Amino acid sequence: MPILRPCAGGCILHCRALPGVQSCTLQWCLWGILGAEHPGRGRLLLPPWDSDKENDTGVVSQTLSCDVQGPGISSYANNPPKAGDSLRECLDKALKVVPAEKQRDVPAYLGATAGMRLLRLQNSSATDQILAEIAKTMQEYPVAFHGARIITGEEEGAYGWITINYLLESFTKYSPKAHMWVRPEAANIFGALDLGGASTQISFIPKGSVINWNETSRFLLYGYNYNIYTHSYLCYGQNEMLKRLAKEHQQGLRTVEHPCYPKDYNETISLSSFHTSPCTNASDPRLSPSDRNVTLEGRGNASGCLVAIRKLFNFSACGQSQDCTFDGVYQPPISGQFFAFSAFYYNFKFLNLTEGQPLATVRETIERFCARNWEDLSSSYPEENPERLPKYCANANYILTLLLDAYKFNESSWNNIFFQIKAGSADVGWTLGYMLNLTNMIPAEAPARLKGHAPSLWAAAVAFVALTLALGLIALLLLLRV
Repeated sequence: MPILRPCAGGCILHCRALPGVQSCTLQWCLWGILGAEHPGRGRLLLPPWDSDKENDTGVVSQTLSCDVQGPGISSYANNPPKAGDSLRECLDKALKVVPAEKQRDVPAYLGATAGMRLLRLQNSSATDQILAEIAKTMQEYPVAFHGARIITGEEEGAYGWITINYLLESFTKYSPKAHMWVRPEAANIFGALDLGGASTQISFIPKGSVINWNETSRFLLYGYNYNIYTHSYLCYGQNEMLKRLAKEHQQGLRTVEHPCYPKDYNETISLSSFHTSPCTNASDPRLSPSDRNVTLEGRGNASGCLVAIRKLFNFSACGQSQDCTFDGVYQPPISGQFFAFSAFYYNFKFLNLTEGQPLATVRETIERFCARNWEDLSSSYPEENPERLPKYCANANYILTLLLDAYKFNESSWNNIFFQIKAGSADVGWTLGYMLNLTNMIPAEAPARLKGHAPSLWAAAVAFVALTLALGLIALLLLLRV
């Protein structure tokens, strides 16, 4: 049975562009089920409102999830007021759940990730206007709004790491025997691998000394300090990778071959689409200044796809260094077990590769899939989104390149990667970790009723009260004698 525990009340609205989907999710932290509920896909629970902390960190979870309809907020650059309006439906739903007498005390936050980080690079004024409109909308609601902000890539990676290990009870767990929260004696701390639409993150506790402490984050959680390595790679999310891959195949022709797309599959794109993102907007003599269309013709060539994807990385910048991923970025050797979630999971789940298959099986499965033609794929997967289906070959080969060539997993350490979207029955993501970190600054409510304590504490309390009463009676008798 899950353990019902109060949590630090609050809500988070997170906005993130996931592969094939751009949406925001509203998460309210009202009360908690430890290790069972998590931002993203939670159940609605209705125990009494309360809040609590363990060693100055909130015991939190998620009780309401509401997917905001429409595209991501970064898509409203030309119409910022719509960004705020897009949140109203979920805000209205949330207020129906929050007790009216508690609404004005609920701290509310909005966090945006890589989609907005990219927009800020391209149009900072539009970014500010979007955040201002969101703040304006949220301030119309009876909640304690604490601001809308774009979190950094390193924060996104670190908060995902916190979420995973919190849900797996690596930091703290409730002991029914002791009636208290305890730190597991032999906790297994997992690393985090996150692949979104515009960026990808890796976070883990390094083994041994760290050369570059600028790439580490420090967190105080449940009375203990944790130093983790975390790095975020903007423009290396799945959506941006696909754009960059298509751009690399431009040769000034109206029809070009695409090795990663299925044979007999064609996709027509506009050259102007490369100018919509800082990841592909750099000047390139292969790109015509005119807004003309180009047709990408699939070839279904797995080995050619892998070669093309490797060209998106600057591995030569690392030289012979083993403490380097690509583009000269420092990374200590990977250590321990990892949760690979978001697009890592979704792509491998589609290919039935989330059951711990060895690396050789993974490679063979991807090669076979890439060799299938479009007619075969479309008839075999009639319910799959036709815009996503032709991209699984590129996505899977990109994941292999990122994990093996960049992060330097190998045949042996591959078995330490768990492709999962849930920890227990709760979805994994950065938002729960974000709330946990924020609770170091959120005061717990004054207790409205007596809470249970260990028997030893009750014995001490009773003895103290008895002693106090006895001393009081003695003092009173002495006064009467006088």
